[in-house]
Amino acid sequence: MRILLSTYGSRGDVEPLAALGAALQAHGVEARVSAPADAEFAALLARAGVPLAPAFAPVREWAKEMISRSRSASPEDRARLISGQAAEIVARQYEALSAAAEGCDAVVAFGLFPSCAAARLVAEQRGMRYMLGTFCPIWLPSPHNRPHEYPGHPLPAGVTDNRLLWEMDIRTKNALFGEAINGHRASLGLPPVQNVRDYVYGKKVLLACDPTLGPWLPSDLIDAVQTGAFILPDERPLPGGLETFLGGGSPPVYVGFGSISVASEAGSAAIEAIRANGLRTVLAHGWAELGLVDDGGDCFAVDEVNQQALFGRVAAVLHHGGAGTTVAAARAGAPQVIVPQIGDQPYWARRVAELGIGAAHDGPVPTAQSLSAALEVALAPKVRLHAHKMAGEIHADGADAAAKWLVERMR
Repeated sequence: MRILLSTYGSRGDVEPLAALGAALQAHGVEARVSAPADAEFAALLARAGVPLAPAFAPVREWAKEMISRSRSASPEDRARLISGQAAEIVARQYEALSAAAEGCDAVVAFGLFPSCAAARLVAEQRGMRYMLGTFCPIWLPSPHNRPHEYPGHPLPAGVTDNRLLWEMDIRTKNALFGEAINGHRASLGLPPVQNVRDYVYGKKVLLACDPTLGPWLPSDLIDAVQTGAFILPDERPLPGGLETFLGGGSPPVYVGFGSISVASEAGSAAIEAIRANGLRTVLAHGWAELGLVDDGGDCFAVDEVNQQALFGRVAAVLHHGGAGTTVAAARAGAPQVIVPQIGDQPYWARRVAELGIGAAHDGPVPTAQSLSAALEVALAPKVRLHAHKMAGEIHADGADAAAKWLVERMR
């Protein structure tokens, strides 16, 4: 059996598929991952021993351009930009996935909705089995949560019936993505679909997040199987300079915003807040290219690093709330401060606060004062104790569970 795993997104979208690909190989399945061919992702998949089939374009520079174009646009203009991006992604990703799917029996698609639509089209054209996967329950239709709000398509004020809101979500996705998907279907000689959301989602979805952190409450609006988070084991040693820094004083606070383009002031605000709490800092450059504010010996800057090795040795993790960083910190028993920016990050911030393993920052723009207050919450003894206890409840076998389930379902 050969399975193609597809995504278009940042490291948080690619690394879990490396873990799933390795798990599938361990069960005798030939797996390959179609993902952006940025150097960091190529190295990641090589480390996992999973072949890379390049997506339509590297993502880092593409994302910067898209963010720049949308930053000052009105909601209506941003909606038009999303639709234009969708048409480009569907067309170009369809071509990339058509090549990547050669010889495959099934495709499992994660990442941006238009990329998943392209995977669904390829599967339909080739008669392959198809499944959608996601890393957070809020993306799935359910009476227990509201749908994501898109630019130019606000959820109506005062409407609390989630079922009605999810019906409206069908119209929203048709408006944003329908032309891109049905336009490409027409170019292939295929009839249009009336509900692009349910076409892309399919009848059953693979939910790859930890049930303690992000529980799935059964929904009659969609069928989902929750396997747990896909975690790629990381045996890489920490850099020598970082080891020296860690051994030279009290546990520091890790600060990292991953692939999120936060303002450079976020790094300096974090360092000031950490210093105000009498602690040291490990600052990850990330895609925002955050840097140190001075040459003080209480701060150390790193590039991409083994979070599994590092997070068990820090006082807290201050981050953007990506699903991968959230579960890594939770597994390590490290208290968290989440400064959510976009997408599912507000959900993870809320869950961390609800579980009592950290603090949710109020809004996406941090100041030294707001971060200092959040750190005081996260560093409280009862939060540290609860985070340590909950670490044992976070499972690391989600990729293996998903691989076993996929082998049985896709056979």
